[in-house]
Amino acid sequence: MLDFNQFEVVSFDCYGTLIDWERGILPALKQLLSNREIDFSDDGTLELFAEFESELEKDKSDYIEYRKILQEIVKRFGQRFNFEPTETESGTEINCLVDSLKNWQPFPDTVAALSALKQKYKLAVISNIDDDLFVGTAKHLKVEFDWLITAQQVRSYKPSTRNFEIALETMGIPPEKLLHVAQSVYHDIVPAASMGISTVWVNRRHDKTGFGATLPANGKPDLEVPDLKTLVEAIG
Repeated sequence: MLDFNQFEVVSFDCYGTLIDWERGILPALKQLLSNREIDFSDDGTLELFAEFESELEKDKSDYIEYRKILQEIVKRFGQRFNFEPTETESGTEINCLVDSLKNWQPFPDTVAALSALKQKYKLAVISNIDDDLFVGTAKHLKVEFDWLITAQQVRSYKPSTRNFEIALETMGIPPEKLLHVAQSVYHDIVPAASMGISTVWVNRRHDKTGFGATLPANGKPDLEVPDLKTLVEAIG
């Protein structure tokens, strides 16, 4: 059982944990496909996103910004379904995910939970994102984070442990003082736990099948909750 009093900082993965990214990803990609009268399932679309994203983030030869990863994902959908994303005066299909990201909304429990946790802990975000893209998201979260650790700053993507190593260095705390909260077992729970960081798995897909926009992975969190409201109640 976790002793919530031992922690000084609670860190969060952002997209998928605080922000309902699947509800943001799907309309953009489904529109891309429907423009070609391609009928493909929601689950299949999210699983392809997860496949393409992880392949791009795992490329160790050269770090590329998340903006470019989102653009490349769109291109790979085109390659998979045999079409070329278009460019028009009103915008480019290549940027459909990038342009939509600033409008991705928090889960219904996110803002209240962050506000409550801020009363007891310092808060941080450890996210596979670019600094400028997070600016649009931050407006929806309505809390001032003590630290923001992005892939752009670290120049690597979770599940690399480097992102958590830099986070701990930046915060100036040992692993046992940090509680990391995340939806993705693949990106977050496995690497954080391997470093001795306590983890909470927010199983946002507890009422759905499959793993959605993240790759399947086996990891053992210290606590599993269906949402952040439940976590706040557990902390008391």
